[in-house]
Amino acid sequence: MGDSIPTCIENLSQSDAVRQADAAETLASLGEAARPAIVALVQTCGSDDEDVSNWCASALEGVGPPTVEQIDDLKLLARASDENVAFWAVTLLGRAGAASAVPVLVERLADSATPSVQRRAAWALGRLGHGANSALDSLRQATASADRPLASQAQEAITKIEAS
Repeated sequence: MGDSIPTCIENLSQSDAVRQADAAETLASLGEAARPAIVALVQTCGSDDEDVSNWCASALEGVGPPTVEQIDDLKLLARASDENVAFWAVTLLGRAGAASAVPVLVERLADSATPSVQRRAAWALGRLGHGANSALDSLRQATASADRPLASQAQEAITKIEAS
């Protein structure tokens, strides 16, 4: 397999799990240099193949924040029904500090069907600071959740937003 980022992105879109895993592993080894592959990695982390999804997650852990050009795609992916895809899209929107993502993050905060995404949305809103002022009411509601980690994350987000 070629090690170029475009080749890796192409291989992530293949149906062959071995090629996908190899591409994601290569991208994981590149760290922040793999940033151009963020959207493809997020899409592929929803794979049913555990090696593929694990390598995609590994790569996403090291890429840093997405580029401005990737924000709109990540906002769409944040609405995905696949929990891994939505989790990573929300995570990257938080890393980016993308205030334009507040509406989708509030949607995910309210979606109790995916608790890990719900908690991550609270985290991401906290990362946005003042840019997430419009989410304060939703975060306050989340502090009353029976899901204690969510309630705690929402309170932490409120504190960060109000301090900014």
